[in-house]
Amino acid sequence: MYSIKKIPSQETFIIRLPVLRPGKPVESCIFDGDDLETTAHFGIYDHENIVGVASVFEASTPLLSEKKQFQLRGMAILDSHQKRGLGDQLVQKAEQHTREQNGEAIWFNAREIAVGFYKKMGYAIIGEPFTIGDIGIHYIMYKIV
Repeated sequence: MYSIKKIPSQETFIIRLPVLRPGKPVESCIFDGDDLETTAHFGIYDHENIVGVASVFEASTPLLSEKKQFQLRGMAILDSHQKRGLGDQLVQKAEQHTREQNGEAIWFNAREIAVGFYKKMGYAIIGEPFTIGDIGIHYIMYKIV
């Protein structure tokens, strides 16, 4: 049985580190804006164990015209729990949160490997691909909520 809870930013690190920043220091898991009042962090739990996280920041991209936009960041599911629909549940929670905050659009920088996952959830690519440091090729994807 899985459940989603709102969590403090520090509780995301146990998932962000092995999934998004393997081999890097834990400080690399701290994102600008993590502790702003407008930022929300969600953890998905397998019973009492956290197995995935997603964070939602009030942030805009100039590629979209909607006034109130939110950015999904730090989306990660432990390898042992992937392919079970947990990512879908976290993205839906992020979309719900965006609507509750009167957001009009949600967007994010998607790793090339994740583009297909997000397209299945109704997201579209906007702009050109770009590279983030040693992480790799990314695409900005969005959805009007």
